[in-house]
Amino acid sequence: MTLELVTVPCLSDNYAYLLHNTETGQTAIIDFPETAPLLAALDERGWIPSDAFITHHHDDHIQGLAPIRAKFPKMRVFGAKADAHRLPPLDVALVEGDVAHAIETAWHVIDVPGHTVGHLAYYVPAVRAVFTADSLMALGCGRLFEGTAAQMWSSMQKLMKLPPNTVVCSGHEYTAANAEFAMTIEPDNADLVARVADIADKRSRNEPTVPSSLSQEMATNPFLRAHIASVKKSVGMADASDVDVFAEVRERKNRF
Repeated sequence: MTLELVTVPCLSDNYAYLLHNTETGQTAIIDFPETAPLLAALDERGWIPSDAFITHHHDDHIQGLAPIRAKFPKMRVFGAKADAHRLPPLDVALVEGDVAHAIETAWHVIDVPGHTVGHLAYYVPAVRAVFTADSLMALGCGRLFEGTAAQMWSSMQKLMKLPPNTVVCSGHEYTAANAEFAMTIEPDNADLVARVADIADKRSRNEPTVPSSLSQEMATNPFLRAHIASVKKSVGMADASDVDVFAEVRERKNRF
């Protein structure tokens, strides 16, 4: 089985994703920030969507779904059971630990509250990718609009347990701003310095900075490094708990 992953830019700084099974012709869409770019990406390739995965309820992740569902009424929609009351109608309601089956492959459901309390991530081992939307982001994590720092740190820990070569498919092109902030936390991190230069080069050519790799995030993303002694020292919290350090880093980003 061969799976093809396509990143689809939407709105001003969102990303959606297509995952296509080249043997069966089935295609899954992950998140729906905007209808037109998704339809264009499908039409360009002659793909028909069979399945849709929603990460969370925010408009910039679901507002493009209804017209696509109307055009492709056989498309199944997957999303969080806990958020079914504020998502588009679901065909399959999911909870932590479920393994959904779509496009002839397994989708492992990870509950990642913090940005919202009903946020899901989807890990697809067959393509070594995790679709994280606004939980883990490139050099960042989502704002805590509904959840707590403790919830988000727990979510980050879950994602860090995935294989290091996992491709992190996040939901926004926030990487340059996130990189600028990350440098205030770890200015002497050689991996981060190199990544910042690479990001600047890519953005100068209007190239996307996502997906990234989990190993890269663990080496450079301050929101995955609250347990590292040098990070604790950098924020003046050498003896603090990991979650308290995470909360401090998140609060600093809020003010940045």
